[in-house]
Formats: sequence, structure tokens, C-alpha cells
Amino acid sequence: MKIDLQRMSVREVIDGYKDSDELGVTAFKGNLNIRPKYQREFVYDDKQRKAVISSVKKDFPLNVMYWMKNDEGTYEVLDGQQRTISIGQYVNGDFSLTDQYFHNLTDDEKNQILDYELMIYFCEGTDKERLDWFKTINVAGEKLTEQEIRNAVYTGPWLSDAKLKFSKSNCVAYLLATDGGALVSGSPIRQEVLEIALSWINNGEVADYMAKHQHENNADELWEYFQKVIAWVRQKFTNYRHEMKNVEWGTLYNQFKDTKLDPETLEVKIKELMQDEDVTRKSGIYSYVLTGQEKHLSIRAFTDKMKREAYERQNGVCPKCRKHFDISEMEADHITPWIEGGHTTAENCQMLCKDDNRRKSNI
Repeated sequence: MKIDLQRMSVREVIDGYKDSDELGVTAFKGNLNIRPKYQREFVYDDKQRKAVISSVKKDFPLNVMYWMKNDEGTYEVLDGQQRTISIGQYVNGDFSLTDQYFHNLTDDEKNQILDYELMIYFCEGTDKERLDWFKTINVAGEKLTEQEIRNAVYTGPWLSDAKLKFSKSNCVAYLLATDGGALVSGSPIRQEVLEIALSWINNGEVADYMAKHQHENNADELWEYFQKVIAWVRQKFTNYRHEMKNVEWGTLYNQFKDTKLDPETLEVKIKELMQDEDVTRKSGIYSYVLTGQEKHLSIRAFTDKMKREAYERQNGVCPKCRKHFDISEMEADHITPWIEGGHTTAENCQMLCKDDNRRKSNI
């Protein structure tokens, strides 16, 4: 990859700055694409973008930026999107610093900002070199998520449409999933909602799905699937609880969408389990009432005190094989299984040798 370091003033860089939610962010007389398709959304908070402007006003150096030169003579921001947009937003009057907007400054103060020099590496190379370099230079700063890296690899028309539906602050997917109570966790602009939907539709194989659909014109299949999942959840689980945002709804939908389920019966089971103090992972209740697998619940473990009490009561003898063991060679077990109403109490605790306990667990 060819790399050339240049100094450019803020005045030159933000000339023609334009921020369009759907069309992207451009500057440098329309020749600089500040937010290419593979880039993340703007994620700086108010404190971070003000820190950028404060550094510029004090003539402190900002970290070097990277631009990729395209064949037609235009450029893409490879690294420095957050800083560039922060500067563009301030000069554009989108936020103030110490109660002063850009238009409140004196001409000297304005010129000081506009004449500030940015250090920019101009890079030329193949698409593969660009993406490899993009991953390398983004190790520092606002660390890339796995989905943001996938977006860099599988850029194309499908991704552009998917980001419109799943990756904007108030995108349709996020609004749908949070209307009446959040059914997903995470931030759209950090690509977490998109990642969730992709994981659901392809059973966790996110990259595989993106690779197959990369060159399609739209993400309608993913959007339609996501709508079906959310509608199914709202229909089957009618009483909203905040734990529902941490459930793998797509996985359950894929397995049980054609199963006849009674919402009232489900709610009775859920209400009972929510009150069970032995159930430590409440979000797992929803998977449990459909699958019957206790692993989703994380049943409360016996304390060391309970284990010691049972061990002394048994005189160190395993009630199954009738052999004596050190406490370190034994494991705690529910005398009356939890599924049959047994609770995690000292009275319901017995110590089994490891072999017997594992044999019982596999029955």
C-alpha cells in the first residue's frame, strides 16, 4: 500500500460539509466520503466531540487521520471519521462549546479553527489492502465491534439497505423491537441490533449469511423475518418483563413457530418461575418453558456451608455407593430434584461422590 503524509487545514477538509442520514457524510467539495459503507455510525458522545474542538482551539495535535484514494480521484475516510464529523458538526452549528457556537466566535477565533492543520495519510491500494489496513488502524480508539468488522468485509448494496433498517438511532427494526418494551438489547449504531437479527435468521452464522447475500439489492428477507419474530413474541408472551430483552427470540421462533402454544398457560408458568428464588437467570425462563431444559435457568447452587453440613451429617459417606470420601471428592446434589419441587436448602442437600453424581445427572 502506498502512503503519503500531508497537512491540510480544517477549512479545506470541511469545505462543502454535508451530513445526510441516508446519503452519508461528505466534505472536501464533495470529494471526501467521511462515512463509507463499511464504516460505523457516528458514536462519539457530546463530551468526546467537545474534547476534539477543545484540542483544535488550543492548537493541540489530533491523532493522524487516514484517507483512501479511489480510482476516480475521490477519497474515503479510512480512519478519523469521528474527529472529522465532530469538527464538521461544530462549524456547521450543531453543538456549542462553553456556551458558544461557531457563529458566536470572533473572526480571529473562527480563522484559528479553520486554519488548524490536520495530519492526513493519503493511502492507495487494493480493496483487500484497504480492509486489512482498516482493521489494523482501528485497534485503538473506539474499538470496532465484530459486526463493524464484518460490515467492512461484506460491503455492498445489501449492507447499505440493512444498515438503513437496522443501524440508525431510530431505525425501523429498533423501534419495532422496543415498542411496548424492549425485546433486544444493544445499540443500533454500534451494529448490535443488526448482528442480533443476523444471528437469529442463520442460527448464529452471521458472516455466512452476509457472504451469501452481499450483492443482493436489498435486505428485505432479513427485515421480513425480523418482523415475524417480534410479532410471534408479542403474541405468545403477552405480559412484558424487562428480562425479555436478553432472550434469544430468533432461536426460539425458529424452533417453535409452528408449535401450538397457549399464551395464558405460558404466562402461568412464567409467573411461578419468576417468583422462584432458586432460579437465578430469569431471562432463561422463556427458553425453559418451551424447551424444558434446566440449563437455561442457572438453578441456585448450594453454599459451602450447606455442603459442609450435609457432608458431616453423612459422616463423609456417599449414600449411593456407601463409600467414604473426602469432601473435595464429592459434589452437592438435590435430594428432591428441583423439577419435582425440591429447593436449594440445607435440608435438601446431599453429598454424592463425583461418579455417582454424574451418573444421576445423566439419567
